[in-house]
Amino acid sequence: MNEQVGYFGANIPIKIYGLSEKSVTITFGTAIDNDLLALITDFNRLLLQNPFSGLITTVPAYATLTVFFDPLSVMLSDLPGEVCFEKVSAHLNKIAQTKREKSKLIANKLVIPVCYGGDFGRDLLTVARTNKLTEAEVIDIHTAGEYVVFMIGFVPGFAYMGGMDARLSTPRKEVPDAKIPTGSVGIAGNQTGIYPMETPGGWQVIGRTPLKMFNVNRLQPSLLKGGDTVVFKAIDINEFNASIGI
Repeated sequence: MNEQVGYFGANIPIKIYGLSEKSVTITFGTAIDNDLLALITDFNRLLLQNPFSGLITTVPAYATLTVFFDPLSVMLSDLPGEVCFEKVSAHLNKIAQTKREKSKLIANKLVIPVCYGGDFGRDLLTVARTNKLTEAEVIDIHTAGEYVVFMIGFVPGFAYMGGMDARLSTPRKEVPDAKIPTGSVGIAGNQTGIYPMETPGGWQVIGRTPLKMFNVNRLQPSLLKGGDTVVFKAIDINEFNASIGI
């Protein structure tokens, strides 16, 4: 079985397991919080500063870091081991033993304008009824919070954000929508997020932002990145139309 257990630093348990013939995943824990985000960020930084032959890219998530590599380059490297998993794991374990220097996240704080309800937020009433609130109370609570971007996925630029008030927690839809419009702001469980492009989805849509969340022509295509903080600001339809595509 392609799985190894080790430690990052002196006492932080990690688990490395094979995800595919071209990737491995490192698990750092099970919680979704800022401390875990910092751990993953520090390990990722160390790995990118000390790459192995064949490293392609890394993908941070809530509690994991997935490492993608070129199998041929790895097999031709002088890393110890007989197969790719052993060779890549050897390098990752070496990184894990490197003295951890806690890094400060280079993060931005962004204000995201949102037009709530109506055609833009067709599930606002569902969120309100689920939590025994009025629609106005949902908007007030959602705009009062400060959210941390924990990861980007399932499509480019989709920011999964934690820190939402538990009073807004609402399950995903049992039957996903075939099309969620670009810029839709949704809620799923204890998370909130923004759809950067039209796509199927099962989140409860409460509003829409006019901002372009993903643009391949920008130096950083995704407007948000892991570690950023977000505050939502309620706007009306006139403000929405005046800000489209920014």
